[in-house]
Order: sequence, then structure tokens, then C-alpha cells
Amino acid sequence: MNLHEYQGKEILNSFGVEIQRGIVATTPQEAVEAAKKLTEDTGTGWHVIKAQVHAGGRGKGGGVKLAKNLQEVEDISGKIIGMNLVTPQTSAEGKKVHQVLVAEDVYYPGDSEPEEYYMGVLLNRSTGRNMIMYSTEGGMDIETVAEETPHLIFTEEIDPAVGLLGFQARRIAFNLGLSGKAFKEMTKFVSALYKAYSESDSSLFEINPVLKTSDDRIIAVDAKVSIDDNALYRHKDYVAMRDKREENPIEVEAGEKGLNYVDLDGNVGCMVNGAGLAMATMDLIKQAGGEPANFLDVGGTADAERVEAAFHLILKDPNVKAILVNIFGGIVRCDRVAQGIVDAYKNMGTINVPIIVRLQGTNADIAKELIDSSGLDVQSAIEFQEAADKVKAVLA
Repeated sequence: MNLHEYQGKEILNSFGVEIQRGIVATTPQEAVEAAKKLTEDTGTGWHVIKAQVHAGGRGKGGGVKLAKNLQEVEDISGKIIGMNLVTPQTSAEGKKVHQVLVAEDVYYPGDSEPEEYYMGVLLNRSTGRNMIMYSTEGGMDIETVAEETPHLIFTEEIDPAVGLLGFQARRIAFNLGLSGKAFKEMTKFVSALYKAYSESDSSLFEINPVLKTSDDRIIAVDAKVSIDDNALYRHKDYVAMRDKREENPIEVEAGEKGLNYVDLDGNVGCMVNGAGLAMATMDLIKQAGGEPANFLDVGGTADAERVEAAFHLILKDPNVKAILVNIFGGIVRCDRVAQGIVDAYKNMGTINVPIIVRLQGTNADIAKELIDSSGLDVQSAIEFQEAADKVKAVLA
């Protein structure tokens, strides 16, 4: 589950990480009131207006602006709220901005120059350990830094048996070239950041930039946070942070119906029971000359109601030119699935794309007979290759 910047900062702050303070606003008038409150609480004279969408690169798309007075706060907020923000991490249509974060200006003058760093905490899947990735090149896309100056990216792996150790936090501060007060502040920042990542059951914490201010404070200016969905039962307060407006509406609907659905860009819809079989089915479609339009696992109870819901989801994609149903009947009998497909088809009326149904396992022969004798425009198959050939034929 992805979070907005302001939500990620709330989690960070709850674990003692110093953040760039801000207030969320949904209208220009609210933004002005938020700016007044920030000035009262922090003394900031300027304010940063940040679009709150689940995408990086907001500044490049015009979603992050500096306001030097209250009139600019109102004007800039009015332009950002309601806009379709296009960034390198969104589709060509962009994402609609429903709210902005009015944040304090932290790039104030002082005894030293402000400096920006990159820092992310994530799982290194090759070693099975959490890892802190960091760089002196903050404010830039980490992918660009990795490609052009890989020697400026450092990593620190954490032994799960002992957690982050003090010398590791100090090494991070040293590699970033810090000393004195900034060095001490960075070690505290790193320790609190890792604790926030670990205890919130996150899969990613990315702070870009981490800022050393002109008076040597270390603060999180941004926060990109993803919470592990499988751990949400332990964090009821985080569940309330979910913003369904930022998610694919078909995937949201599928989740509400208990279906595992991922939207893709292809032309052949898939309906499968079991994640492994679903992956193999997508490979099958590719080999047949098509492109999978979705990943859809209906699970072990493929009854008429569930199958009908799955058909409705698949057919919401206008790019779908054919549907491949691939069910292995182990726990669930193939003839029951076949009857469910027939009933669902009749309930829905006319389906204007070809449907290929491959049923294998318990009572597969009975299932094939049910499909073939239904009188519906549904082609049956038993073998994997047979299903692939029929997909290829309908696409041709």
C-alpha cells in the first residue's frame, strides 16, 4: 500500500525522525490558512506547495512550487489542485491532484550551505537482508545516479539478528562527508529511519532529499513509503491512510470482490486459479502471439458468481480481444467450474469477444462436454498447447 508524502512523514515523525513540517489542504483557501498556521508555528516566511499523488518526479511535472507570500500560496494551490499531473512515473494522462501539502521553507540562510542526500531503506532480495542505500547526490533520480556515477551510491546491509548497529549509522554519516553536529544528527536520523521502516512493516522508505540545513539539522524533506499489504492487519491505523483514488479502479473493485487482479497492457484477458498457473498462462499467451491484458487469480472457489465477477472485470478493458480461462481442477471439480462459466455467460447475456476455456484435472472430460453442449460461443480445450493454438487462431 503506497502512501502520500504527508502520510509517510507522519509515520517518520512518530518514530522520532525530524521532518519538513507541513499541513494538507484540499482548496486554495485551506492552503492559505495552512500557510498562516505554519508561519505562526515555525516562523517560516516562504512556503512550498506540493501536489500529493502516488508518483515521484512531481517537481518535473509542475507539482512542486515555492510561494513567497500568501497570494502566491493561493494562486499556486489553485493551479495545482485539480490538475492532471504528468511525471516520469505516471501514464501519459497523469494523475489528478486532489490535495496539496503546504510545507515550511527549510532552505534558509545560515552558517553553512544546505546539502541534499538520498536515502532509501528496502529489502535486498539477493541476500534476504534489509539494506540502507544512500548517496551524496540527493534531489536526483537514483536511477540516473546509478547509471552515470555508480561510485556515489553506498549500501549498508543490516543483519536481521542484531538490527542496525551504531557503527553502521556512523559509517553512513562519515561516507556522506559529515562532521560535528551534522554527523551526530545524521546518526540519530539513520537509526530512527531504520526503526520506522522496520516497525511499520514497510517494504520501502525512500527519502529524497534528506537535507542538512544551514544550521546542521538533518531532516526528511520528502517521503515515499510503501507498507507491506500482508502486515496491515497489525496496523489498523495505517489502513485508514489508503487513498483508493490513487489506485487502478478495476484493481480496487477486484480486491473488494476477493479477486487477485493486476491490470496489464495486452489484448488477451486471463482467468486462472492459482498464481503459478496464472504466470504460466501469461507465458502461453505470449508464445501464441498475444499479450496478457491482466493477471487474474479467481482462487479455488470458481463458482458462477465469482466467474461472472471476473468476466465483468476483464471486459472493462476495451483492449481485450479474447479471453482465456485456464483452470486446474484439484480441490475444485472441473465440471463445477464449467457449469459456473455457462451460468455466468447466460447471466451476462452476449459477450462480444471469443472465449477459450481450458479445464484440466478432476472431471475434465465432463467439463468439456458441458461447455461443448451449452450452445454458447465458448471454445473448450484440455491440453495447454490446444488452448494456445485456439488463442492464436482467434487473434488471427
